[in-house]
Amino acid sequence: MSSASTKRPLRVGLLMDSYNQHAWVVRMLERILAGESAEISCIVMNDGGGGHAAPRGPFGRIASYWKNRKQFLYLLFQRLDRKRRLAGPDPRNAFVFEDVSELLQGVPVIEVSPRRTRFSDFLSDEEVAEVRAKDLDVLLRLGFRILRGGILEAAAVGVWSFHHGDNRVNRGGPAGFWEVLLEWPVTGSILQILNEDLDNGLVLDRSWSGTELMSVRANKSKYYWKTLSMVPRRLDQLYALGREEFLAVHRQAQDPAPFYSQRLFLSPTNRELWRPFVGLYRRLAKRKLATMTGWNHWQLRFGLGDGFGTSLWRFKSIISPSDRFWADPHVVRRDDKYHVFFEEYLYETKRGRIAWLTIDDDGNVSEAEPVLERPYHLSYPFVFEFEDDLYMIPESTEARTIELYKCDRFPGEWSLVRVIKDDIDAVDTTLVEHEGRWWMFTNIRENIGASYHDELFVFYADSPLATVWTPHAQNPVVSDVRRARPAGAFVRANGALVRPAQDCALRYGWGVRLQQVEALTPTEYREIEVSCITPDFQPGVEGVHSFVQVDRLTMVDVHVRRRRSDR
Repeated sequence: MSSASTKRPLRVGLLMDSYNQHAWVVRMLERILAGESAEISCIVMNDGGGGHAAPRGPFGRIASYWKNRKQFLYLLFQRLDRKRRLAGPDPRNAFVFEDVSELLQGVPVIEVSPRRTRFSDFLSDEEVAEVRAKDLDVLLRLGFRILRGGILEAAAVGVWSFHHGDNRVNRGGPAGFWEVLLEWPVTGSILQILNEDLDNGLVLDRSWSGTELMSVRANKSKYYWKTLSMVPRRLDQLYALGREEFLAVHRQAQDPAPFYSQRLFLSPTNRELWRPFVGLYRRLAKRKLATMTGWNHWQLRFGLGDGFGTSLWRFKSIISPSDRFWADPHVVRRDDKYHVFFEEYLYETKRGRIAWLTIDDDGNVSEAEPVLERPYHLSYPFVFEFEDDLYMIPESTEARTIELYKCDRFPGEWSLVRVIKDDIDAVDTTLVEHEGRWWMFTNIRENIGASYHDELFVFYADSPLATVWTPHAQNPVVSDVRRARPAGAFVRANGALVRPAQDCALRYGWGVRLQQVEALTPTEYREIEVSCITPDFQPGVEGVHSFVQVDRLTMVDVHVRRRRSDR
């Protein structure tokens, strides 16, 4: 099917065990049905349910535990973890069951009884032929176990399936488990077209989230919410490009030699789990103690010199009063001074506003003054000049908006020009002018329960005052917690365009990665890392969150721990 001859929506079949589906699956199906690229044309229902019935009564549970006695600690861990985090109706819980029978009412159903081996499911030739007769473009795996045999070729573009892990380092399962227990900083996920080689199909999408090291349940829930967007995005792309071009694009993007040298991960035995099990609860105790004895605090630091100031340990600190913190510095140069706009977060109100101070060429710092306050949280005051006027786009995600302000009287009077986008969960919006266009970079959380740190979206327009911004063809252009979220204004260095990006893998605001932009067009985005800033330059610093360089001034904000007694 080519883009020129597409006359109908894509025909999608669902491979399911039941009409009871997790909340993240339901939101994905709703999004597919709300779009124009695809329709759900068929359900392939596993009449065996794809699993085993839960044991009933005390004797049934005892028998189950005895049968799985070599994995008793794993079963106990799962039970404790479910009760501790994201239980019940919490909207962030991706694993609440919902009935989708009404949503899928009228969709034809093919019931199958797969032949089951130890790990895999095989459909009979007759069942595969019945599915093939539906003339499907895509089969989406939302049930069954490991699929083998002819069903993998029953749709024109194959069986699409999530692997909720990074198949370069982690094949098998359980999903989201080993990353927590082994304290890996990131948890990967892919959408792939299945083949006979486990977790080694054609990758259609790939993403990394920061691992929630305190709970497997919370870790899984966060990145399952994010990955649900992969399927609607790729269906849109398939519809736009057509089958041949779509497959060519993704084949070209594959690893040239995808060797896998790790072990196959399986559910852990008691022996495997004992040490990590104890380590997890040691981490929980350590975090509880840290919460009781101190709190996180951000402060500004700067250096003056020619070019980048790279010796962070020499930077001068700007210390806020103890009832607030200062973060997210953005700088403009005027009247032989550096004017610093930043977030001022007040502990009493638990809300941020935008404040301002100046730094002169000798490093003297003025008193801070508030300049913009709203009835909702403001932070990350991206400031820029256009046609001799000064503008600001502060982060206003609490209001679910991206807002543009104009400075009417410098520095303290600002008026709202327009809401650029509303009904959006966007953070740290940053503009840059490049090759005749204005580009808007912003991290967007598309689904409740997902993270704000993971996915960078780009939009473009002819003017920063435009009312319409066109989305980039590759959105999200970055889906990696280690380099997605903006960390300050773009920097031009030695003819290169450099994007400061937050590394939030270990924790929010852990470090900054400087990414050189190699390609920025409406259809292409590429960047490479040229340097990174970590919090290792001074004892007591736990994070570096922003990076600013204007003329001779280099500025960061750092995360430090303060004791309860300091308040």
